[in-house]
Amino acid sequence: MSRRAASKRAVAIGMAALLAIPACGGEDAATRATAGKVALALNWKPEPEFGGLYEAQRMDAFAKRGITLELTGGPGAPVVQMVEAGKVEFGIAAADEVVLARDRGADIVAVFATYQTNPQGIMVHAARGLHSLADVFAAGGTLAVEPGVAYTKFFEKHYDLTKMKIVPYGYSIAPFLGDPTLAQQVFVTAEPIAARRQGADPQVFLIAESGFNPYAAVVITTGARARAETKRLADFVAALREGWRGYLDDPTLANALMGQLNKEMDADTFRLGAAAQQPLIEDAFAKQSGVGAMSLERWATLGRQLQELGLIGAAPAPRDCFVQVETLQSPPEPLR
Repeated sequence: MSRRAASKRAVAIGMAALLAIPACGGEDAATRATAGKVALALNWKPEPEFGGLYEAQRMDAFAKRGITLELTGGPGAPVVQMVEAGKVEFGIAAADEVVLARDRGADIVAVFATYQTNPQGIMVHAARGLHSLADVFAAGGTLAVEPGVAYTKFFEKHYDLTKMKIVPYGYSIAPFLGDPTLAQQVFVTAEPIAARRQGADPQVFLIAESGFNPYAAVVITTGARARAETKRLADFVAALREGWRGYLDDPTLANALMGQLNKEMDADTFRLGAAAQQPLIEDAFAKQSGVGAMSLERWATLGRQLQELGLIGAAPAPRDCFVQVETLQSPPEPLR
């Protein structure tokens, strides 16, 4: 799921709460489009996972393409529902959210995948001498995770967790600092850095090691918009890719900008977070195909896994889940 399962909490808000959210700036999508405005809903606070987005704004990558970008949303925002309802043109979600949305009939598609390797993981104390997720679960102890999220279900299906005491994740590293046998879910740009700065010896095993590796920090829109506004969509993604190229090369200025908006992270944490996520964003595939690119194979695998976990009915056609914007090939067909 998405950042610290924020969107899972957002779904619990319900559509009634969504109806109370006005369109950005009080304008509807048609009015924004006429003025060259685009709204994008974030699912978390300004942190390195959005670095390329803020760098694109800072370097006027959107503006020079005639796009005025407005950022909205944040922790707890029902991003998928906001995009589906036309409250915003774009949003940040997780790849599994796209598949889940399409399974319930929502015309949601991905246009850019920030993370090629999912940045969520399980953090343990390095002193335990563990070498893999399998080791973590075999060693026993306490596992603090968000109940019901897809990767937890995947763990339950593919590993023996009988030696683990599973407790709800409390969105804090305090229990980890005080319990040498506790393992907890993390986002690589956040909790491990905080734990290390408080004197702990964190070691992280990415959930991708298990074989469950959905794209993360995915930019989504509706299939209808992808089909109808190909030029605008291509310009938007080109600006986003330019921003990420700039951020990956030098995150300093964008980190300073985000630091003004998120006082909970200091400059050193931003720097360390940017470094930790870089190999997860720009792997061999992204270097060859472009930052943010996606593949049919990855979407097919994810659909099959979610179906096997009982989270969806029939796996959707992978080509319907995303638009490869750089070539504008295989736009998704309308939902029937």
